[in-house]
Amino acid sequence: MKSPLITPLILSSVVGAFAVAAPAAAQSDSTFTGPRAEILGGYDTLRSGSDVDVDTDNDGIFENNTLDQSVDGFAYGVALGYDIDAGPVVLGLEGEYMDSTGSQEGDEDVNAPFGYRINLKRDLYIGARIGAKVTPTTLLYAKGGYTNTAVESRFQDRAEADGVDLNFDDSQQVDGYRLGAGVEQVIGTGGNGNGSGAFVKLEYRYSNYSSLKYNDTLFNDNNEIGVDLDRHQVVAGVGFRF
Repeated sequence: MKSPLITPLILSSVVGAFAVAAPAAAQSDSTFTGPRAEILGGYDTLRSGSDVDVDTDNDGIFENNTLDQSVDGFAYGVALGYDIDAGPVVLGLEGEYMDSTGSQEGDEDVNAPFGYRINLKRDLYIGARIGAKVTPTTLLYAKGGYTNTAVESRFQDRAEADGVDLNFDDSQQVDGYRLGAGVEQVIGTGGNGNGSGAFVKLEYRYSNYSSLKYNDTLFNDNNEIGVDLDRHQVVAGVGFRF
């Protein structure tokens, strides 16, 4: 599922397309040309990408069958972008700053009882998109790029008599790539007379994280390990193109 080349390939292809299309992009009266700003919000879920389901009985580890493997919440944030109408396609670059209410906490028995809490924090994204106008005011598009998210976690040993005193409290940053698709609908006309203005959008995006960076409080060292985390988001947005 992981593809370390996908982000540079997407970005380089779109940058190249921008260079080719820019001289022909004199369509200043296009609905989908110019800078844009957006407010976003929607459903957010993060879970392991492993095919092994640990939420089962009689597996020798989690016998109580109550382990929730996903962290769900509400994602919200802002985005900035710039689009060029190149005739048959619309090309764009964009960046996002998001946060999430996603959290999970509970008690499990893994050799010794422990409690845990996981909170999803800020989420950064930079990438590109390419779209097709299905009507003069409706755009269908696909997107892709680089994403980095922060996950705050705390694990606490709750068995005082087991001879182990391990408490782990840290914030990790996870690198990955994002792919998505959506629809954008113009709902207003801007003051510059070129058809730009307010719009709404609905978008699905999938993110895969494969590099976890963390501070190991047990050994007092900085570490990086490979992980496989899947993130699914369905977000709606309202914005304005200037």
